[in-house]
Amino acid sequence: MVQVAGIDIYVNHPVLHLGATEWVPVSLALGAAPAASCETHVAVRVRAQRGLIKVRLFTPPQEPGSEGPDEAFTTVFDGSLLLPDGRVAVGDIEQLTRLVHRIGDRGEFNVRVAVDSPGLNATAIDVTITEPSG
Repeated sequence: MVQVAGIDIYVNHPVLHLGATEWVPVSLALGAAPAASCETHVAVRVRAQRGLIKVRLFTPPQEPGSEGPDEAFTTVFDGSLLLPDGRVAVGDIEQLTRLVHRIGDRGEFNVRVAVDSPGLNATAIDVTITEPSG
């Protein structure tokens, strides 16, 4: 995998959203889990108001010598997301800070979200996005 984008975000609330560029559905409730998802978005619990949250986006192919996702991180979501315009957005729930990056054509993508510490102490998130095989 190769890192294609990254952002450091300060959050006031302990939730970070990633997924489609459209609005996050109000039905996406995180509850007490470290992450929750719907068809288009993933909500990830993070550490709020104590520093920046580092988010890195990775896509294939693996380039020789390139740094990939941190293998020590814990996977909190591994599934598919629908990206209607082929772009992924990452941002805080107040929509004060947002990164949008084109991944490919519109459609469904395999997404793996891993964090350094699941729950309220997460300060780093690695997102790996691949196109479904077949």
